[in-house]
Amino acid sequence: MSTPVAPSGFDERGALRAALRAVQAESGLPVAFGAFVENGTSAVLSEFRGTRTSNLHSLEVRAGSGLGGRVIAENRPAAVNDYRTADTITHEYDTWVLSEGLASIAAAPVMVRDRLAGLIYVATRDRNALGDRSKSAILSAGRRLSTELTVQDEVRRRMREAEVVATAAPEHVRDVTSLEEIRALHAELRAVAQLISDTALSQRISELSRRLAHVGKGTAAASGTVVRLSAREVDVLAQIALGCTNQEAATRLSIKPETAKAYLRGAMRKLDAHTRFEAVVRARALRLIP
Repeated sequence: MSTPVAPSGFDERGALRAALRAVQAESGLPVAFGAFVENGTSAVLSEFRGTRTSNLHSLEVRAGSGLGGRVIAENRPAAVNDYRTADTITHEYDTWVLSEGLASIAAAPVMVRDRLAGLIYVATRDRNALGDRSKSAILSAGRRLSTELTVQDEVRRRMREAEVVATAAPEHVRDVTSLEEIRALHAELRAVAQLISDTALSQRISELSRRLAHVGKGTAAASGTVVRLSAREVDVLAQIALGCTNQEAATRLSIKPETAKAYLRGAMRKLDAHTRFEAVVRARALRLIP
């Protein structure tokens, strides 16, 4: 089975493998495995660390069945100290689990917004109660992976919207409401971009931002003026154009207020603007922001 890679180039299974390495290291337990959930009803186990056999590989876990199925059905963590005798789960998968020699197992959901996207398991072959360290480790790993997948999902959603808007003809963007929506999308896309580290994706977002800056304006204004703002200066100016204060712009961009103020000053200097409003007007005239 090939590794699923999101349209943005994000390797989801690679992120899951990283989460399993983290939970294994933080819990000190020998076994960790995981899966992505399909349609909220089932998951096929796909990533493993510390297993001795391939018995669990590609096992389909269905909602309500076994430990993982309980997590799928309830959307909350669950654990058993002795899988063989546990009376809090059903036992459809005993053959596969016990043949791997697993005894104490914990499983946690990976959520993307309100949707169950995956499962993370951590296990040991000893019949001992899983301690707070193990439970804390799997919850932390699940939350980190949830955050990473949610960010990527938001990036993809905003990029799809931007792709549609960026193809709009000028005559289709006539009213103030449409223009403000484009400006808000441009600013939010640039803010979300600060949460990713993929260079190719960042470049794609930059190109989309450039295209959005031209939507609804026809051909560029005839001007011999060439102003080159840095990416961060455009980021801050895009937030200021929406009416954000320095503090609000900084929060949206995950930078310090002093840093946002410095970028704004730099943009104003390059645009030969004496006020924030003047900087926004000149940046729009030069098609630097929509």
